[in-house]
Amino acid sequence: MSSTALLSYAGWAFLPNLVTGWLQSIFYGITIRAGDPKPQPGSPRYVKHRRRIHMTVIIVYLLYTLYEADYILRQSGDFYQDLGLAPGVEEKQIKSRFRRLAALQHPDKVPTDDPIRHAAAESNFVNLKTAQDTLSDPIKRFAYERFGPDMLKYQHCKTIRDYLVAGVQASSLPLYAGSTLMLALLSLTNYLQWGRFWRYLTLAGLFLLEYHTITRPYPSPLLTKIFNPILSRLTVHPPLLPFQLLALARKATFTLFIAFSQLGNLFPQGKPSPTTTTTSPHDLQQLMRLEGIAKASEIESSRLLAMDMAPFAGDEQGTNELRGRVKEWLVNNTIRADPEVRDAMGRALAGRRRSGAPVGARIS
Repeated sequence: MSSTALLSYAGWAFLPNLVTGWLQSIFYGITIRAGDPKPQPGSPRYVKHRRRIHMTVIIVYLLYTLYEADYILRQSGDFYQDLGLAPGVEEKQIKSRFRRLAALQHPDKVPTDDPIRHAAAESNFVNLKTAQDTLSDPIKRFAYERFGPDMLKYQHCKTIRDYLVAGVQASSLPLYAGSTLMLALLSLTNYLQWGRFWRYLTLAGLFLLEYHTITRPYPSPLLTKIFNPILSRLTVHPPLLPFQLLALARKATFTLFIAFSQLGNLFPQGKPSPTTTTTSPHDLQQLMRLEGIAKASEIESSRLLAMDMAPFAGDEQGTNELRGRVKEWLVNNTIRADPEVRDAMGRALAGRRRSGAPVGARIS
């Protein structure tokens, strides 16, 4: 992966959580009336809202990155757009179109006293000449549609096989070797375990798509019968070329890798064992809070008891009498008033009563 991709990955390792926090605060500010309690962090309702908002942020980021990549491709253009032709035209139409554009945009028609306009005209004419030379040659045209303008850098290539080997060595091989090595290292270090299978599956799918696209003698039906018809019917987007489709697929794959790393924070790594219980940080915080309240209540009750016993300080007889009265009150009003205690006492007395004795007789 490139340094730009790594920087993007590092930035999006933390930014979604920040954006999710902002959006959740705004959501509560809109949906919860003033004075009503908001869901506390760690509560089931709070976690459910955060998961949904976080997934929405990830989906929006996926769509935005695809739009951004497509926008950059459209701004860069291609040789067909430069000549004003549709993909699949014949060689005669390419040469005829070039002669017409050359007659209209030749640098000799721009005054030499304006060096900026003259230089721009020369650059445009060179680009048109390169487009005409590339698309008029079937071998170069094949290589351009699959590898884009990078094929102009492949020197000493004469056949389709030469261009395929050069393109794979320059672009495909570093990408897949580096990505596979990175995924293997992450697996060995037990980092980003969630979605590991889907990462390998996505990378394998990209490899099959690229292999299918660059090795076919004609553009893939996936492009000519699915993507381009949908784009032409729903939008004014120009038809995609094979190398543009692969560029978007690579961008989508890298973005999915980032999405998998973010989704791993929303779902548990595995099912907990039924014999083991887990305590969340929020529960631990609440338990510590309850423990603190219990200790504070115990201290306060001891202080109040000491204040009530203050008049009997130094009077041992009065203290003993108070303890006896309190003990008697507890026995008479608390213990004996308990239904279970009264029932047990009744059964004990019934067992000791003499058979045939009157109800009010004393028990010997």
